Amino acid sequence: MCERGIGWLSLCLLLGVLAGCGGSGGSDSGGGNPGGGNPDGENPGGEVPDPEGQGRVFTVAPGEDATQSMVDAMIQLKPKDVLQFECGFFELDQGLLIQATEDVTIQGCGKDKTVLSFRDSVNVTGLEALNVRGITVKDLTILDSPGDAFKLKGVKWGTLSKVRAIWSGGGEPITAANYSGRLQVACTAPPLNEGDPAPDYVPSSSSGRYGIYPVESEYILVEDSESIGASDAGIYVGQTDTTIIRNSRAAYNVMGFEIENVRGGEYDNNVAECNTGGFLIYDLENITRYGDTSVMVNNVARNNNTYNFAHSGLVSMVPRGVGFITLGYDNIEVYDNLFEDHSTAAILYISYELIDGPGQTADKKLDPYTEGLHIHDNVIRNSGYSLPPPDLEAAANGDIQTLLPMMIGLKNLPTINDPSELLGSLDNLFNLGRGAHIIWDGLLDELDADCPYPVDANGDPVPADANGKPIHTNQHPNPSCHYNAYKFDGQGQRKLPQWGSCIHDNQFDEDSVPYLNFHGTDGLEVVMALAEQDLSLLDPAELLEVIQGLLNLPSDRKLADHDCQARFGKLLAPLPRVTIPPFEPSGEHDPAVSEEYVKFLCEAETAESAINRPALAVDCPRLDQYNLFADPADPRSLPHEGGVPFVLNTKLFSDYATKYRVAFIPPGEQAVYQDGQGGANPNGAIEFPLGTVLAKTFAFTDEEQGTEQLVETRLLIKRENSSGNAYWAGLPYIWDEDGVARLAMGGGARAVSWHYRDVDSGAVISGDTERYNIPNANQCITCHGNDDQATGSPPIGPKPRNLNLAYRPESTFMGEQGQGGFPRVNQLQYWVEQGLLAGAPQLQIDSRGVATNVPRLPHWNVAGDGGEAAHSPADIEQRLRAYMEVNCQHCHNDKGAASNTGYYLDHFRDVDAGYGICKKPTATGGGSCGRQHVVVPGNSEASIVTCRMEAEHDPQRMMPPIARSVADDEAVALLRQWIDTVVDDSYTNAGACQ
Repeated sequence: MCERGIGWLSLCLLLGVLAGCGGSGGSDSGGGNPGGGNPDGENPGGEVPDPEGQGRVFTVAPGEDATQSMVDAMIQLKPKDVLQFECGFFELDQGLLIQATEDVTIQGCGKDKTVLSFRDSVNVTGLEALNVRGITVKDLTILDSPGDAFKLKGVKWGTLSKVRAIWSGGGEPITAANYSGRLQVACTAPPLNEGDPAPDYVPSSSSGRYGIYPVESEYILVEDSESIGASDAGIYVGQTDTTIIRNSRAAYNVMGFEIENVRGGEYDNNVAECNTGGFLIYDLENITRYGDTSVMVNNVARNNNTYNFAHSGLVSMVPRGVGFITLGYDNIEVYDNLFEDHSTAAILYISYELIDGPGQTADKKLDPYTEGLHIHDNVIRNSGYSLPPPDLEAAANGDIQTLLPMMIGLKNLPTINDPSELLGSLDNLFNLGRGAHIIWDGLLDELDADCPYPVDANGDPVPADANGKPIHTNQHPNPSCHYNAYKFDGQGQRKLPQWGSCIHDNQFDEDSVPYLNFHGTDGLEVVMALAEQDLSLLDPAELLEVIQGLLNLPSDRKLADHDCQARFGKLLAPLPRVTIPPFEPSGEHDPAVSEEYVKFLCEAETAESAINRPALAVDCPRLDQYNLFADPADPRSLPHEGGVPFVLNTKLFSDYATKYRVAFIPPGEQAVYQDGQGGANPNGAIEFPLGTVLAKTFAFTDEEQGTEQLVETRLLIKRENSSGNAYWAGLPYIWDEDGVARLAMGGGARAVSWHYRDVDSGAVISGDTERYNIPNANQCITCHGNDDQATGSPPIGPKPRNLNLAYRPESTFMGEQGQGGFPRVNQLQYWVEQGLLAGAPQLQIDSRGVATNVPRLPHWNVAGDGGEAAHSPADIEQRLRAYMEVNCQHCHNDKGAASNTGYYLDHFRDVDAGYGICKKPTATGGGSCGRQHVVVPGNSEASIVTCRMEAEHDPQRMMPPIARSVADDEAVALLRQWIDTVVDDSYTNAGACQ
């Protein structure tokens, strides 16, 4: 029995300890493993756990204690548990975060009766579920979330049923006193322009980004739900496999509904009204993967004419008054829908070529064109009657997308014989002509016979679907060209109708032109010339000349071009409806451990210098119960059982805290050396054995006063669950005034100050904050969890490249005492010599104590530390990249919490679009700061990343979003220096900012 993993080992060690101390009861205690399971079927407290795990109900009531009750419940959720919000109005100052569990339910007592207000929350998201297998959220409303209202990421089997996301918008706030009359929002007269009367609802760009936002997930169902007022999309599913959105409503959002980069999507029986645009099915560039095959059936899109109030990004380019848009997405069937009352078009069918120019889409993995589009048996009424005016200032600065409606109108002018007849009848110079029911940009690619089939990072062909189309992901390198041979036959002719479109049997009202093909950007030069003129100086003769030229532009209304039956003798085949399979539990998550069992292990007597290793299986209420340190009241003292203090070259910024880190590797065990393998394993920290404990203590040093305040100690413990799977438990402990660190799974906050000389840069740093934030246990998982690591909170700091230096404490406060007196030698070499690290190469140590033959991150704040000439462009970039790797990459990688952004910052990645160069934001809202690109060469003021890193007290913008309350001013200065003086137009993708 004692040969099986840490779970069984904990029992054996405990029995041995009790026997050695003369303890009793060991033979009755049964066994316990680190995941809380019970191999012997007995509980030490005398209770036998229910093997079926029927689950518990945690109830949260409105009132002052609601936030703490919610947090206490959410960090405990196990399979089949329910978190129940009672009826009423809740004012919550933290977000609801569900992590690393399965088969749980979050519910209220009705979306009109349970309202969770996050107006004053310190977190960007209202409800967020990360890496959860099986979650149902139902019967409640989320109000005024700073960012997203409902977010599911990395969820398999997620259901959102009878929920509402709503923002107060530009009107009076929704409160406990008025919510019963404000939740029902009608759609009668949306504001066509900012400042127009808005009798039903006043939209606001300060509202959060997404209402309902499942992303990078699988088997998602959104039903009987609603979103009101999102500054990006109301109900969105993105980068997901197999999703259904049905019987739901979106109103007064910028985009009502979005299906983005989804494989297997379905809109069924939804209503989109009073948004800027109703429905969208598209692929976004430079993110994790690309979509295919979606069905839109039985929906209503009506009166989506609200002006566009988005901050930036692709959605900010959507013209008001569109029922359905598709862009760069293959295989869509749109049938049995009603489209009515749209001022630009019922359906807008466009490509990235219209946005970027022919062949200029920087992401060559993305197919810029929508093909396999089947539009039939829809009812379409009253379209294109009032085109929105262009933003001439934006157009003059190169943002020509705002000219699209104007160009459509100019190409759809009434047939006249004399242009002078038109001039006298103009009501609005920029509302020439009308839109149409269906508008196509007319753009398709031609065969690129010289473009080879794309390959992956190993040079092997990228997988292909049944049609020969490459199935790209963000792990594949960006090809030099867009491969499209699969669309063409052996004679170079396009395979039709498969890679075209079929439009038939729709009921068009005669109030509008049924169809317009405006042939892309032909004639755009004239429109741009018009935009750049001082219009007040244009005399009638000049205007007539411009209009006469536009009248000759090649546009047509030949809907017969899409009559597939007449042209090809067949239609596009019906697409399959989406089916979500029944939920299957993984069995990887154990039920909760009884309090009696925890007490039994944590209060066991332990030898003076021995760690209480059996207790590592559970979450002890006090840090000292693990007996990790020589002085139980001081985690800066020497560790027990050969624990090894360590430091990092570049550390995570946490409000200028000083940190004391220790690795406790079980006696006789070894960690295994691994690093990034040249980019193949960017998240790969050292592989630690079961039973390892990593401790990190946060302190605030005041060298003027000669004090150092201990605030928190976080533990990462590598455990094993009852199924034999390893996972990392993250436990936060907060130090009280009596020198005792107590378990605080719900986190906390402290007022702190600091004044010390940085041991690396020599700079004196001082400041204070009223709210240094201690993350709760679920927030720990947000930063630490990566799909390619063990579940839970695996370590992110101890990578060899960040451990490659001689040990030296971050603070001089301890002098030579405790960990301050630990040997000042290369840490990797020391671990090897002590038998703690296996698999490392033969290290070559220089005079600085640095191994020169393995990777190393430099100290980000020491010029020239990485070997480049101090303050040279290469040095600035090297140090900036080290900082971003340690402070941002743990989320911003293709396996992390921010994988859906397509913005990745690992040490091995090329500095291109994936690193933010001219990359458009995935979502808008306040987090984009009104800027269009993540990094703009030579212009830190226009770069989103600068705004995010320097933000304080704004949960929409702060990045990182947790574990800091102030900005790292020195790091922001380095970031600005890099963007302004190093990044130029020679960087890959730099031209995409224009």
